[in-house]
This record gives sequence, C-alpha cells and structure tokens, in this order.
Amino acid sequence: MRTLIIFLLCLVVVGCTRSQPPTNTEQRPEVTSTGVVKVTPLEATITKGQPGEAIVRLKIDHGYHVNANPPSFPYLIPVQLQISPPAGVTVESITYPRALTKKFSFSEQPLAVYEGETDLKVKLNATASATAGVHNLSAKLRVQACDDQVCYAPGSIDLTLPVSIK
Repeated sequence: MRTLIIFLLCLVVVGCTRSQPPTNTEQRPEVTSTGVVKVTPLEATITKGQPGEAIVRLKIDHGYHVNANPPSFPYLIPVQLQISPPAGVTVESITYPRALTKKFSFSEQPLAVYEGETDLKVKLNATASATAGVHNLSAKLRVQACDDQVCYAPGSIDLTLPVSIK
C-alpha cells in the first residue's frame, strides 16, 4: 500500500511540473528574415523576340509575414527582387502579388503583407540575337520578416533564376 501511495505522489508531482520558459542563459533559436522566407525560382522558357514569364515562389513560415511591395508606409522595408540578366535578355517588369491587409499589435494601422506561399512574376524578353539554351540569371531577394509583435533585421537571399531560351 505504501508503494502505491508513493507511486501516486510521484505521478502527481510529475503531472504538476510545468516546463519553464528558457532563461537568458539558455540557447534560443535565432529568428532571421532570411531563415523565415524560403525562395524557389521556377524554370521559365521564353522564345527569342517574344516576352515570357518567370516565377519566383516565396514560402513564408507560419506565424510570420513580410511587407508587401509597395509597403503600407515608406519606412517599411518591402519584398524586393533584383535580377541581373545576361546579354540579350531584358527584365521588362516584376509584378508583386496582391497583398493581404492585416492588423498587428505593433501598428495602429493595418499593413499590406504577404504570408504563406506567394509568387512574384517576372516578365522577360529575349532579343532575336540572344543565345539559345539555358541561362542562369543571378538575382537577389530583399526581405524583412515580422511576427505579430516584432520585425527582424532585413536580409538578402541570393538565388538563380533558370531561363531556357528557344
């Protein structure tokens, strides 16, 4: 009987023990803007002398967002894609997706943001003299990730956008 009582007391103690939040001396995972946003460039095919479209897919971790382009206020850092095309290829335009409008605890006004998965569309054009074949366009994506309370330091993600020219 005594063993049973000790066993039950142990169960109560274990059941009532709460895990404590990490202290300042414990390691916490560091959140970075470039760690929260994953980028997948999708291969594009364009024909010489004709416009074509490439897509850069963003996947923003659950619980985070990035500022839309254009941002709600000039002081906010929007998602921004910069592409360095090779000779014979031009970037005609970059179309950013329609933003979500959301209210956050750190802002009095709702903000234009992207969450989850979203696509940036790049309109490309290859001149008649462009070299046929696969070209890897160098690009940089600037992002600043935020959660519902704080924004993290902005960062840049280097990427390669594969474009096949016919």
